[in-house]
Amino acid sequence: MAPIKVFLIENQPLTRIGIRAVIEQESDIELIAETDNAADGFAKFRELRPDVTILGLRLPDSCAIDDLGNYFIEDPKAKIIVLAEHAGDAEITKALKKGASGYICKDVEPKELVKAIRTVAAGRKYIPNDIAQILSENLGKEELTPAESNILRMIVGGMSNKEIAFAQDVSENTVKTHIQNIFGKIGVSDRTSAATTAIKRGLVRMDL
Repeated sequence: MAPIKVFLIENQPLTRIGIRAVIEQESDIELIAETDNAADGFAKFRELRPDVTILGLRLPDSCAIDDLGNYFIEDPKAKIIVLAEHAGDAEITKALKKGASGYICKDVEPKELVKAIRTVAAGRKYIPNDIAQILSENLGKEELTPAESNILRMIVGGMSNKEIAFAQDVSENTVKTHIQNIFGKIGVSDRTSAATTAIKRGLVRMDL
């Protein structure tokens, strides 16, 4: 049986070295190529047609959440594992909704990385137990509206209510109402906790 052809798109050299070393130990998996940016990654994906693509969530020139649709337009049967720094449940949900076959973090154990590749190559979804637990804990929580997400991003950025109101061209009372709604939806009672939770759960994108 031919080995599973894996393509790695990740910008951190140490992470690439680690994944390469793990794959080299497996006779049924082959790392056919790797790159460190989204543009080159998509071009090579079109050329190589790998069995499994490991796609870094944050790349210098793009974000996997934004790029997944392009991969599935190119190949509707693409099998993509999103590789992230940490388990932010909002980003996991977005990745899975956009078609990702799996989601793992960079501190994944070697045996779990191999299991993820084999599982996804076989046509099944793969979510580690710890990430599945995070998803279940937040299952059913009401999603933030675009306006609330934008205000939460500003809170994370350290902006005051007055600054947010000015930036959004709304009254401070409107901002306060949004913030109370945000607190209720994410289960916090103050701005510091809101910022911490937003970062932990991947509720905001600070690269925008």
